[in-house]
Amino acid sequence: MRTRAETRTAAAGWDIRPATARDWPAIWGILEPVIRAGETFTWDRDTTEEQARGRWFKQAPGQTFVAVGRGDLAGVVLGTGELHANQGGGGSHVANAGYMVHPAHGGRGIARGLCAYSLDAARSAGFRAMQFNAVVESNVRAVAAWQSMGFEVLATIPEAFHHPSLGYVGLHLMYRTL
Repeated sequence: MRTRAETRTAAAGWDIRPATARDWPAIWGILEPVIRAGETFTWDRDTTEEQARGRWFKQAPGQTFVAVGRGDLAGVVLGTGELHANQGGGGSHVANAGYMVHPAHGGRGIARGLCAYSLDAARSAGFRAMQFNAVVESNVRAVAAWQSMGFEVLATIPEAFHHPSLGYVGLHLMYRTL
């Protein structure tokens, strides 16, 4: 039986599956420009490939996953995501996740598909909710996408993110139950 996320991606021209070590070069090809741009993720812009790999690949109950094309794009990694516990101990029942899509494949619903996949995976792993700690306020496409997936902005920390061209902008704390 397919999950809701698998059903949504079946007609989309791509599939989502757990990432393997062989996917890393393609994943790094997506992560590196996003990290270097410094516009949407709170990672240091000089993060090395080794640091990124250690940070992006997760251990169970977390996981790392990829959206892989079909048809003309068969086997091409179009986007990637990761899922993990937001906190340890008494906070370990709340998940956290991150997603990045190759810019050449944006606007096709891949980020929403990655989010849907992570919500299903988090639910299956026993998490009770998902929280995004740092959604950059100026990343309006992501904010709208996550709101369409049932997340709400609980708070905005003013000027908590230094955007390379916009200056100091807020970071949203977003949340939804599973």
